[in-house]
Amino acid sequence: METVNIMIVGVGGQGSLLASKMLGHLLVQQGYDVKVSEVHGMSQRGGSVVTYVRFGDKVYSPIIDKGEADYIVSFELLEAARWIEYLKPTGRVVTNTQKMEPMPVIAGLAKYPENLVEKMQAKGIQVDAMDCLALAEEAGSTKAVNMVLMGRLSKYFPDIPAEAWQASLEANVPAKVLELNKVAFALGQKD
Repeated sequence: METVNIMIVGVGGQGSLLASKMLGHLLVQQGYDVKVSEVHGMSQRGGSVVTYVRFGDKVYSPIIDKGEADYIVSFELLEAARWIEYLKPTGRVVTNTQKMEPMPVIAGLAKYPENLVEKMQAKGIQVDAMDCLALAEEAGSTKAVNMVLMGRLSKYFPDIPAEAWQASLEANVPAKVLELNKVAFALGQKD
């Protein structure tokens, strides 16, 4: 099997590390050779965060270069656009439509770009955009955006059984918030 490259991008404090940990666990359980990078960027709240997840028969490096990502899973809209040059021409962006203003916008030095989904689509990029924050709130917590996104991503891997996704969710999410996260995952899977 050819190596599959997934970039998980977002802003510190959004739960991208838990998402990448769960995804790595899932793929190892499926028998793949998996490499998950540590965080690249500023992982404190508000800073840009990038994690690489690569899997296949044999993976030699955890790093994804420009033009190699099969999927970019983005917790925030501007982060999706920021990392787009890493996407393969046949790749797909799975993104939350939430907007978190970066410091230059907060300071009044720049404006948050408008129509980012449409701009990416105009370049021929496949974009699956949804309001993950609203779905996470529906599940019971704004902190469940990560599981909404993992639920959405699971739709693109039909060969991995639903039970395997659930088992990895159970193995990585604390028991006290497990049911809420299961609901968030299921909401992400809906069309």
